[in-house]
Amino acid sequence: MMMTLFVMRVASLTAREARNGKRAHSTSTANLTSMFGKYVEKSSVSSWNSVIADLARGGDSLEALSAFASMRKLSLHPNGSTFPCAIKACAALSDLRAGAQTHQQAFAFGFSGDLFVSSALIDMYSKCGRLHDALHLFDEIPNRNVVSWTSLLAGYVQNDRPRDAVFLFKELLLEESANVGSEDEVFVDSVLVGCVLSACSKVGWRSVTEGVHGLVIKRGFEGCVGVGNTLMDAYAKCGEMALARKVFDGMDESDDYSWNSMIAEYAQNGLSDQAFCVFSEMVKGGKVRYNAVTLSAVLLACANSGALQLGKCIHDQVIKMDLEDSVFVGTSIVDMYCKCGRVEVARKAFDRMKVKNVKSWTAMVAGYGMHGHAKEAMEIFYKMIRSGVKPNYITFVSVLAACSHAGMLKEGWHWFNRMKCEFNVEPGIEHYSCMVDLLGRAGYLNEAYGLIQEMNVKPDFIIWGSLLGACRIHKNVELGEISARKLFELDPSNCGYYVLLSNIYADAGRWDDVERMRILMKRHGLLKTPGFSIVELKGRINVFLVGDKEHPQHEKIYEYLDKLNVKLQGLGYMPNVTSVLHDVDEEEKGMVLRVHSEKLAVAFGIMNSVPGSIIHIIKNLRICGDCHIVIKLISKVVNREIVVRDSKRFHHFKDGLCSCGDYW
Repeated sequence: MMMTLFVMRVASLTAREARNGKRAHSTSTANLTSMFGKYVEKSSVSSWNSVIADLARGGDSLEALSAFASMRKLSLHPNGSTFPCAIKACAALSDLRAGAQTHQQAFAFGFSGDLFVSSALIDMYSKCGRLHDALHLFDEIPNRNVVSWTSLLAGYVQNDRPRDAVFLFKELLLEESANVGSEDEVFVDSVLVGCVLSACSKVGWRSVTEGVHGLVIKRGFEGCVGVGNTLMDAYAKCGEMALARKVFDGMDESDDYSWNSMIAEYAQNGLSDQAFCVFSEMVKGGKVRYNAVTLSAVLLACANSGALQLGKCIHDQVIKMDLEDSVFVGTSIVDMYCKCGRVEVARKAFDRMKVKNVKSWTAMVAGYGMHGHAKEAMEIFYKMIRSGVKPNYITFVSVLAACSHAGMLKEGWHWFNRMKCEFNVEPGIEHYSCMVDLLGRAGYLNEAYGLIQEMNVKPDFIIWGSLLGACRIHKNVELGEISARKLFELDPSNCGYYVLLSNIYADAGRWDDVERMRILMKRHGLLKTPGFSIVELKGRINVFLVGDKEHPQHEKIYEYLDKLNVKLQGLGYMPNVTSVLHDVDEEEKGMVLRVHSEKLAVAFGIMNSVPGSIIHIIKNLRICGDCHIVIKLISKVVNREIVVRDSKRFHHFKDGLCSCGDYW
């Protein structure tokens, strides 16, 4: 009776502290363990096993190991139930040294061949990054069960070897079919299927995911929430959002993870409207309460779509729920305000964060960079280093991008060279792309081409695309053709490269080559991505296409633009017709420019907003040179600040100037 009460006391203490978000105090639990040693008889191994198991299950792995050590000091002989729990505690702590010692003791006591001990050791070595040791143990097991297979399969996933996990699962299915009806038959369970689907989500193979989906239905696992969640995620990672939604809608039961995953997947795939709809359904349903993860996902959708007003509402909800101190949510708020054009508000939110991690600092560096505030971006970066936070791969992408936007060639080269030697960050495609863009936009096209030829990784379409864009700016036909040829091989279905090369030919007056590009695009069935601009007013999204006549106010918009155009001409404005590809007369080119989507969006914004308020525009393509000139002048004429987010960066137009300094 005394033993039972003691075990219950330890378990209750651990559970209570776990619920309160605290780690059990080592002194209190150690004292209880010491007290238990006084009462326990040498034959009461099962009681010690209960203590170790309760502590391990309660998340207090350190005390579980302490209890195991105390048991050994009493010269008690652990049995087959002792070691799996002790090894589990080592795995939770990723303590390879303690795990290896426990392994030695299991071997010494004759339990190295025990199936459950071996499975626990496979899991422990996998979590400690020693996959070769885990595989060696797995190969030595004569008759594996589902736990053994699951332990190694999960180990492959945890160590970023998802393909090996998929192949291991195929091996399991073959072995299963060969042993049907025998004692060695392995029955696949929902936990193992969940691990396989996690591997599928990392590999991104639709055919394999569909195959596992068929197995899920055949074995009757479709009613399992965990399996449904992982299957939904696997389809989303394959880019099959329609199938992911079908799985979500077909789930008999769904939990907060299901809803959060669906919202996050939509947001990450640029489908913000769908993310908002799912969030609305979640709120209206009332069965599942939204939490910090939910709000972070919705904030990401707001960031990607530029939905500032909704973002503000979510921020208010974060404050009401007292979640502002969450580093996860706080970082999402910073990112949202940066991408919605309010970098100064983002900085205030950033400064209020009590705890910042590398993602928080990187979000602020990236935010300043995309707004053209390179000086502020570098100040945040230096402050990050001084605070002891180590910059990562994405941080240096943000730093180099900030340098590129501002033409800070010297500083960009400095950090590109130091990132490897000082911070052990190996330059990748994105870093090289930033450097090629930095060199190219600064006019050093030959140096950019030379860097590509010296790269330690194979250049992809991002690299060649950066060089082609630079050739467009500086009208370099020769390197533009070289870049385009590479891009036609790497990404033949992207018509944007044909358009860029056409622009280069048009700037050079080579209209025959422009026509040749048109013919090639037509032959390959490629269509130019239509440009559109978005302006949010009073919580409603207004979308404008080039020459748009579908908007209810289109007549008033064109009338207002005509009036504005007269005022702009009084300031000396002349249409920048180099932005127009067609070999037509100047007047016709000017007419084409006057109906660009961003001009329509700006006019609508001015007409329908309060005087003095900031107008926010989102453009899906890079803003053209003529629109850039026009919006600068409009900001002066109407005395308004206009913020335009194009596919590359933010432009803040005010008093006839732009934050990019005409360098974009």
